[in-house]
Amino acid sequence: MTNKLLTEKYSERIAGVLNCYDRVIIIGTLPYFCHADGMTAYLNAHHIKIFDYFKFVKPLREAIRTTTEALEKAHGLKIEFVRKKHFDKEKRIHAVLKQRGDHPGLVYIFSAMESCTAYKPWYDKKTGKTYLKYVDGKCLHYYFYFIDEELGLCHLRVPTWAPFQLQFYFNGHSLLANSLQRNKMAFERLDNAFLNIANFDRANQIAWHFNPAKLHRKLDGVVKRYCPILTKLEMAYHWSLCQVEYSTDIVFKRRQDLQAIYPHLLEFLIHSVKPENIASSLGKKLHGNYTGEMGNNFNVRILGTRIKHSMGSVTIKMYDKFGIILRIEVTVNDVSFFPEFREVRHRDGSRELKWCKMRKSIYNLPSLQGLLSASTYRYLEFISAIETPEIGVQLLQRLTQPVMEKNHSYKGFNLLAEADANLLRLLLRGEFTISGFSACDLRPFLADKTRGQISRIIKRLRVHGFIKKVGKRYKYYLTQFGRLAATMTLKLKELFVIPQLAKVVA
Repeated sequence: MTNKLLTEKYSERIAGVLNCYDRVIIIGTLPYFCHADGMTAYLNAHHIKIFDYFKFVKPLREAIRTTTEALEKAHGLKIEFVRKKHFDKEKRIHAVLKQRGDHPGLVYIFSAMESCTAYKPWYDKKTGKTYLKYVDGKCLHYYFYFIDEELGLCHLRVPTWAPFQLQFYFNGHSLLANSLQRNKMAFERLDNAFLNIANFDRANQIAWHFNPAKLHRKLDGVVKRYCPILTKLEMAYHWSLCQVEYSTDIVFKRRQDLQAIYPHLLEFLIHSVKPENIASSLGKKLHGNYTGEMGNNFNVRILGTRIKHSMGSVTIKMYDKFGIILRIEVTVNDVSFFPEFREVRHRDGSRELKWCKMRKSIYNLPSLQGLLSASTYRYLEFISAIETPEIGVQLLQRLTQPVMEKNHSYKGFNLLAEADANLLRLLLRGEFTISGFSACDLRPFLADKTRGQISRIIKRLRVHGFIKKVGKRYKYYLTQFGRLAATMTLKLKELFVIPQLAKVVA
């Protein structure tokens, strides 16, 4: 028996499924200016004294201010200075758009005094050298909110002091909406979600073909418009990924269809998701020496009820957006969390193809899209296995009854017995789900068993259909049936039996 995805079980109640980038934040850095040593080298190369650093930077600051004031007058705007720390810029922008409309162009300008990285000249008495060193600084920042004909509503954050690190934001759903309009495809959109699309399959194809080179040209054009220092420095910004969100939206036809199953999903996930389940969804192995943060968080928001699982710099969230969309969303704050297979150049000049940490370049957005899509799919598989209790009833006979093979009887599994429950829970470990396991891999977890007993356990799991052997190797993987059965056992024991017995004792 195969485990159907939630989208297959409720296909008649679902309008469609959409996979798309959501929030994307990109950092722009000037290659020489982004670190103190590089800035020192730049000044030396241009025969500028280190202690003349402030004289060098001030004209650049004034150029940014002059350009911003010119844009203010040209568009009939008034720069709003933000004094409150938690001021909601998005709320103000939505109010402006209601009066202005959504046609392309500059929408609004904010300014605020905010912290930033800065440098200061330094003289080392021991070495007799002068150079720049890092300090915590604070300078005026401008926020340019504008509507691009392709990217939709965006904003660019421009500091008025070196190293002039920029921050650019756009939303993948806005990009898709504009693409659908150009393709004359009807859709209904609310905020950053689609309530309906005439052709979900075609929309997914459009969202999948992301063009980073086109985005790069777009970013360079935005900088020329709002950050004029490039013409003075004759440099180009390097664009890297700061934060990326990718979502899978399961759009139901009616609110009551989603709300009929959503509470069951939350109830299980709140009580029973383990760290290895999170790691498995993200395509990772959870090693014993892992020191990063992991955990679950549940809260109620205006947009819906949300549960969030975190592993280091990556989180997986699930919530009922507007009560009609089941959204699974992966947020990455450091894309080097994921691996990529690429050519590496060593210092001795040699080159090697190997797996290493993913680079933060915007040109990795297409490959990152594949990894994040796989993560949301694995999480969907996980919740699909636990969502409907009727499947557990169908599998009960297969789980508990003995199986005969070559005149040998292999007993069924007692779902309430601690030994069997621990064995099934062991099979759900992230490293076993991804890379499989052998008898040697089980020994550290079954220290009280002999090699012969572990072999018989593996044979028992095989005849019941929990695991399958890979080719001629002594390596095994959990089957779809095994994953479903193990998950159902976890739900029965930890979510129902133990809590109810605890009430009786109390």
